[in-house]
Amino acid sequence: MQHVAHAFPEPMLGYLRVFGKRALSLDQYRDVALRMVLDDAAILAMLDAAGIQKTLITGFDEASSAGGRTFVANEPVAAFVARHPGRFIAFCGADVFRGAAAVRDVEHWIQDRGFRGLSLRPFMIGEPATDRHYYPFYEKCVELGVPLSMHASANWTTCRPSDLGHPRHFDQVACDFPDLKLILSHAGYPWVLEACLLAWKHPNVYLELAAHRPKYFTAPGAGWEPLLRYGQTTIQDKVLYGTGAFLLGARPLELVSEFQALPVKREVMKKWCWKNAAALLGITDTADPGCN
Repeated sequence: MQHVAHAFPEPMLGYLRVFGKRALSLDQYRDVALRMVLDDAAILAMLDAAGIQKTLITGFDEASSAGGRTFVANEPVAAFVARHPGRFIAFCGADVFRGAAAVRDVEHWIQDRGFRGLSLRPFMIGEPATDRHYYPFYEKCVELGVPLSMHASANWTTCRPSDLGHPRHFDQVACDFPDLKLILSHAGYPWVLEACLLAWKHPNVYLELAAHRPKYFTAPGAGWEPLLRYGQTTIQDKVLYGTGAFLLGARPLELVSEFQALPVKREVMKKWCWKNAAALLGITDTADPGCN
């Protein structure tokens, strides 16, 4: 948060209006962010209370398309993970417009620094996932055998179209890179049916559910019906849950409790909570957390 306070990208100010329910300038957000700083003990206590043994944190770097601001630099992520070995899973960010230099950086963070994957956000990059700037990064992830998480959802900026996160763009990517382990972050919402069908169609496409309130998954008209149907049958091995607690401004315990209260079969819930992610990331040191 000390980094983000001084690096929040201006195009993302809309997120503060939506999730914080008030419009802030960059200067105003800086003060808010610094008041949100927590020490490690408080963070670990919140995770322990929710029964979370491992959680993923990620860098985001779109400096070339965000006014020179790297939202979440990889170095603070690495430092936090290093303080708590085995507790946190790190994905790196990369500025795709830096080309080969950024590809080498990705290789460094994964091979030398122990990061487990890459995160990219087309709505901040400003190009759909089919743009050729991304393709060397897809190739590198395949070469390294690591997953790629890509923002696949509507976005709350007021200067970037939500279509950049539409699942149809990722269909072509999965066709071109069938061995790429591709995680559609936020499950393609509101295009959930299309996202579910992509996960059904492509062996290496997964859906991640972070930053959505689980209590609304069963609300009439919310649009999650395809997930609750196909997620328990044809794609039950393709669903990954992360709380996104920071963005939602809720404690992990509250969100995990909402999630585990969903009308989902117990064995499927275990897959969504941890088994699918553990299999995808090759994690073998996590005990059954006893998801209901």
